Amino acid sequence: MLHFTLGLEQACMDMRREAALGKTARERFDEMGGFIARHGEKLARLATTGAPLTDETKARILSTFLTLMNCRENIERIAHRQEAERKIAG
Repeated sequence: MLHFTLGLEQACMDMRREAALGKTARERFDEMGGFIARHGEKLARLATTGAPLTDETKARILSTFLTLMNCRENIERIAHRQEAERKIAG
């Protein structure tokens, strides 16, 4: 579980960095959104399997969910900003 959550958090940092560079195509933003959704679903399944979880694991899962939500929000904000800039420039 720890490896999975740390990997997701690293992927979110990488996607934010990529999006912030300002040269990301709309298709890539869609791929990022899909990645976040798929892995959020996997995380939810892991968290709700019925297996007993330690408080530390529960906190780690919640923190990773928050990271995924913030990542999606940031990426969408960047995508909208870039689309607006392209319309102005075009």
